Amino acid sequence: MRIFAVLAVVAALGACAEAPTIPYASDERVAASAYRAPGPNTMTLMTMVSNRNGKGAHSALMINGSQRVIFDPAGSFENARVPEQEDVLYGVTPAVLKGYKSAHARSTYHVVSQTVELTPEQAAIALQLVTTNGAVPRAFCTNATTSLMQQIPGFESIDVTFFPTNLMEQMASFPGVVEEKYFEDDEGTIVDGVAGIVIPE
Repeated sequence: MRIFAVLAVVAALGACAEAPTIPYASDERVAASAYRAPGPNTMTLMTMVSNRNGKGAHSALMINGSQRVIFDPAGSFENARVPEQEDVLYGVTPAVLKGYKSAHARSTYHVVSQTVELTPEQAAIALQLVTTNGAVPRAFCTNATTSLMQQIPGFESIDVTFFPTNLMEQMASFPGVVEEKYFEDDEGTIVDGVAGIVIPE
């Protein structure tokens, strides 16, 4: 029965089950692209939610510490100007972040961002966890994200789950979380969205 349950989850989480083969960026390129957003250290959970039934399709985690990265486990985002190593996107400037959200948001999905401030120590641990986790198997995006988050001090209460909206609800329970929703009404897929992104040099 457990095997059938896992297969059902894989079928349900289609958005993080279509990960392409991403070129592995060099350490030199990753270092050269490093960017940190001004302001406090933060962690942002991004959940792709269906506009039709409210179900989640993908989870990603953005950390702004010594640099800003997006942990995009088994994700489908790929852009030649955004270096990636094992499901981590580097150089997440405002333009890259806007492009990431735009690639996922369309007539059928919107992006829910939930941001919470971190201490420098929490941010350092979170960055280490996402950059050393390794690539994630298809359909395990939320499972990997929850497993990682519960290792960050202060977030040990996170329960491991396969379901993005379950994690979104858990995140909402933490004090000080700021939530934003991003909508677009275009048609197409994430591949079309990525193709249309313009990221300045």
